[in-house]
Amino acid sequence: MDHRDVSFSSRVDAGRQLADRLAAMGLENPLVFALPRGGVPVAVEIARRLEAPLDLILVRKIGAPGYPELAMGAIVEGNDSQVVINEDVRRMSGAELSYFERACADERSELERRRKCYIGERPRLAPSGRTVIVVDDGLATGATIKAALSALKRNRAGRIVVALPVAPTRVLEDLGGQADDIVCLHPASAFRGVGGFYRDFHQLSDEETVSLLRDCWAEQEPETAAPDVPISGSRRG
Repeated sequence: MDHRDVSFSSRVDAGRQLADRLAAMGLENPLVFALPRGGVPVAVEIARRLEAPLDLILVRKIGAPGYPELAMGAIVEGNDSQVVINEDVRRMSGAELSYFERACADERSELERRRKCYIGERPRLAPSGRTVIVVDDGLATGATIKAALSALKRNRAGRIVVALPVAPTRVLEDLGGQADDIVCLHPASAFRGVGGFYRDFHQLSDEETVSLLRDCWAEQEPETAAPDVPISGSRRG
């Protein structure tokens, strides 16, 4: 389906449509993990509909030199932050490993800033043995969500469900072996960017993200949580 044939009015609209699809799956006692910032308004609607606890997975894309939207890889929060490298993209971009390492250091700083801003001292949810729904507002290369899925596997999530409004079919195929279920409302063979599927795709600010999270958390009962999401190790892929 061409992206010009369909659109969501907003991320909230996409979240509600995804929530309907997920509710029909009868998932038992799920946790919802959003990739901020864009995944937060989508995930909030899912958490509300499923009456499921909400947390974040903080992931940052490592952009290619001169092409920041082209992901050479991604890095996930944690004491020993996990890195996923897309070697094909890195080599094509001409980036040396030293450049990649410097970019990782910059993104680690941004991950820590976001953790303090969005989460603060709030206890983190423990995915071990649970059904986990990973939510974003869409995918382009899939680098960030691959890093998130790898981290959840290391943290022994019981069942991993990826929930997306839109993504390229080739990326969804590549994710097939990394999640138990993939729910994508609009798999797109002709793909020209996530924003083309939304009428309102404004850049979320930190303030808007924090407000959405606080409102959702205020509605929820406290969940037994881990003090942190211990993510460690690295891999190439």
